[in-house]
Amino acid sequence: MFNFLRTGVLFAVLTALFMAVGYFLGGTSGMLIAFGVAAVTNLFAFWNSDKMVLSMQGAHEVDPRSAPDLYAMVERLARQAGIPTPKIYLIDTQQPNAFATGRDPNNAAVAVSTGLLNYLQPNEVAGVIAHELAHIRNRDTLTMTVTGTMAGAISMLAQFG
Repeated sequence: MFNFLRTGVLFAVLTALFMAVGYFLGGTSGMLIAFGVAAVTNLFAFWNSDKMVLSMQGAHEVDPRSAPDLYAMVERLARQAGIPTPKIYLIDTQQPNAFATGRDPNNAAVAVSTGLLNYLQPNEVAGVIAHELAHIRNRDTLTMTVTGTMAGAISMLAQFG
C-alpha cells in the first residue's frame, strides 16, 4: 500500500511540474495544456512503462523451451515467494544485470542478461532472481518503473526550456 501511495505522489509531482512549466511558457492556457500532457504521460507510464524498459534494454521473452533452466528457477523461486510466475526476459549482453518491472505481481517481468548467467554460479543467479522477485512481491516495481519514466519525461521538459 505504501508503494502505491508513493507512486501516486510521483504522479502528482510530475503533474505539478508539467503544469508549472506550462504556466511559465503559456500562462493559464499553457498550464491547462500541460495538465493534459501530464495526464496522458501518467496513464502511459502506468500502463506501458514496463514494456518501454524491456524494449530499451533489447530484452526478449523466453519460455520453458527456449530457456528451461532459467524458467524452472524463476518458477520455483516465485512459488516460494508466493507470487505468480512473472514473464521472463533475456537481455543479450555480457554486462551482468537483472531487474524486475511491472505494475503489480500479476503484470510483472524479470529480465536477466546473458552476462549474469555466464558469470555467476546457478546458486548466485538464484540469489539475484530472488532479490528481483522480492521487489515484485513488495510492489516496488511500479514505483521504480514509473520513476524511470518520469526521468524521461523531465528530460523531455528540459528540451522545451
